[in-house]
Amino acid sequence: MAGTGSAAAGDASAQERLRRWRMVLGGEEDGTGCALAGRDAGMDAALSALYGRNGRDGRNGRGGRDGRDGERSAGLGGSAPHVARWLGDIRTYFPSPVVQVMQRDAIERLGLASLLLEPEMLEAVEPDVHLVGTLLSLHKAMPETTRETARAVVRKVVGQLEARLASRTRATLAGALDRSARTSRPRHADIDWNRTIRANLKNYLPEHGTVVPERLIGYGRAARSVRKEVVLCVDQSGSMAASVVHASVFGAVLASMRAIATRLVVFDTAVVDLTDQLEDPVDVLFGTQLGGGTDINRALAYCQSRITRPADTVVVLISDLYEGGIRDGMLARVAAMKASGTEFVALLALSDEGAPAYDREHAAALAALGVPAFACTPDLFPEVMAAALEKRPLPIP
Repeated sequence: MAGTGSAAAGDASAQERLRRWRMVLGGEEDGTGCALAGRDAGMDAALSALYGRNGRDGRNGRGGRDGRDGERSAGLGGSAPHVARWLGDIRTYFPSPVVQVMQRDAIERLGLASLLLEPEMLEAVEPDVHLVGTLLSLHKAMPETTRETARAVVRKVVGQLEARLASRTRATLAGALDRSARTSRPRHADIDWNRTIRANLKNYLPEHGTVVPERLIGYGRAARSVRKEVVLCVDQSGSMAASVVHASVFGAVLASMRAIATRLVVFDTAVVDLTDQLEDPVDVLFGTQLGGGTDINRALAYCQSRITRPADTVVVLISDLYEGGIRDGMLARVAAMKASGTEFVALLALSDEGAPAYDREHAAALAALGVPAFACTPDLFPEVMAAALEKRPLPIP
């Protein structure tokens, strides 16, 4: 009996392995001899439609990126109802992060961007930062009937980002602003213990293992007037879509802080100042135009002309540094701002996706000026800004 039970368990394990291989390989002639049914068949059909032979960019097969032909051949075609059903299916079978990846692949591989101009399609998709980037690149071509739906999708994503990032950003930067002022009669909650201990080391009592604080040093309360100025200078070329989305959210958060005067500038070969729209990051995003060339020198010239208090200003350049303008001019402007006392931060990206392709020569030239260029996640950005406001080393990942 024990042997029979063991054999049955072994058969079940082997069948499960075949099922998994069948899901990985796809196609009826995959060599496993395993037929799919129920939920497995539905998942397989959804994957087939996207990663089968009808993928029109040549990256076929389940992996989809090695150029080999796969066995799948369903395809999504150009039918909006068919695509809407497929979008519903993948949301049924897969978790949200996987759905977002599949939607992105469908837009890139199968040319479905034009279908996003239809309100019914927008209502069916799972909103995420990448979808927002696609919508922003299309919004000039959108029919009037689609624009409100597109704004609702963008507003949902922006709301999610604000809920995730706003409170922490305000708390972190408020602390940095408070620490820029000192007082010798602080409240207990405002005592700067590190500086207080250093100032009272002469009063160390070894028998008690403690320092008697003869003089207290504390953080000052932040003034109600503007104390720092921040300029966000954002590259709006097509590769920077996710960074533009996050920068608009942070711009709105910073603008809501009374002690910080915030300016948001976006650029390609032209420069657009969106500061007057910072109250609503959705308006900011629809004021951008993703794509086009890049003239960093022109954008920095504009930002430099708007700086009134260099020693109290932080300029954040968010760009992959592929300069289409005057390279030496760009570097000279950075050097001039640094020399005037302005803090300068260069971010290759402001997103969760790591460093993009970027101009390594320009990054090295900035580093030689004392401006390291690095990719920054949205979660790290408050710490980077706090360090810049306090003029201390940046927390480079």
